[in-house]
Amino acid sequence: MTNQALVLPWQDLHDFAKRVFVRVGMPEQDAVTEADALAWANLRGVDSHGVVRIPWYVENVQNGIINPTPDIQITIETPAIALIEADRAFGPVVTNQAADLAVEKARGVGVGWILIRNHTHQGTMGQYVERIANHDMAGLIFVCGRPNTAPFGARAAGVSNNPVGISAPAGRHPHLILDMATSLVALGKVLMARERGESIPVGWGLDENGNPAIDPRALATLLPVGGPKGSGMSLLFECMASIMVSNPLLLPVLSGEVGEVKTTGHVGRMARHNQNTVVAAIDVSRFTDVEEYKAQVDRLIDELKELPKAEGFEEILMPGEREELCYAERFEAGIPVPTATIAGLRKVANDLNVEFIRGVA
Repeated sequence: MTNQALVLPWQDLHDFAKRVFVRVGMPEQDAVTEADALAWANLRGVDSHGVVRIPWYVENVQNGIINPTPDIQITIETPAIALIEADRAFGPVVTNQAADLAVEKARGVGVGWILIRNHTHQGTMGQYVERIANHDMAGLIFVCGRPNTAPFGARAAGVSNNPVGISAPAGRHPHLILDMATSLVALGKVLMARERGESIPVGWGLDENGNPAIDPRALATLLPVGGPKGSGMSLLFECMASIMVSNPLLLPVLSGEVGEVKTTGHVGRMARHNQNTVVAAIDVSRFTDVEEYKAQVDRLIDELKELPKAEGFEEILMPGEREELCYAERFEAGIPVPTATIAGLRKVANDLNVEFIRGVA
C-alpha cells in the first residue's frame, strides 16, 4: 500500500535540514550549502536526492564516514586543471568549490578540468552543471562510486551507477541540463519506492541471487542503462577519475581488499561510502559569440518542440525542463513528503534534540 504524503513549504524543510547539519558538526555556511542541495532536488521533483537522505547522512557522520569539518586542499594545480583532496567532505560543499574553480580556470585558459578525490554523496548533478551554465559556460560532471550495478552480462555488482551531468547555456529558455546515471534508474529511486511502500518494475535491478527484484527492499544490484553502453561508460569513468587520482573504488571491492557493509539508508550491500568526481567547464566565448550561441540553442529548442508528437505526448520536453516545471509548482505549493520520510526525519530530530519541521504535529 502506498504511503500518503504531507505537503510542506520548501523553506521549512530547508531550515530543518540546516539545523540538523549544524547539530552534527558542520560549520553554518556548509550546513546551508548542504540544505540548499537537498532543497534544489526536492523543488525539482528529484525527491530521491532530497530530505529523504537526511537520516543516512546523519548515520554516516556518526559512523565516521562523512566528515562534517573536512580539511579540503588543492594538491595539484595548473592553469587548466586541479586535484582537490576532499577529506570525506559532504559532496555539495566540495563540489560547489570545484565547479567555481572550473569556471575560474575556464575564464583564464578556456577550459577548467577539476578532479575531486575522496568525497561523499553529492545529491543531484544538475545543480552543479547549472551553476556552470549560469556563467555562460558548458558544464560536465561525472561521479565514481563503489560497485552497485551489474556490468552487462553479470548477475552481481561490479561497476558503479555513475551520475552524470551535462549543461549548455540557453537564452530565452532554461539552460539545457542533462542529469542521469549509468544505471537504468538512480539508486535513490529505489529508496523512494521503499519510502512510499511501492514495488519496483522488473528491469531496475536484481536481488542477492541475481534474479529480477520487484520488492525494493530485496534489490541488491542495479542494472545498467542500455546494457553494455551504461556499464562501458561506468568502467571508463572509473579509469578517468578514481584510478587517475589513486583512489580506485571498484577493484578493491572486486578483489576482496575492501569488505561490504550494510546501512539502514540504502538497499542492498555496498562498500564503505566513498566517491571521486570530474567537474569541467568550457568557456563558450573562446569558440563563438556567447549571445549568438545561446540564441542558436534557443532556436534549436524551438524547432525540436515543433516536431510531430508521438502518441500519448502533448509536449516535447527538453533535458531539465520537467524539473523546471516542477520547481515552479513546488516553490509556491510546497513539497510532498511521504509519511515514512516524515517519520525518519522526526526520529533524527528527537535523537539530536533538534527543533522539528514547523507546523508538523
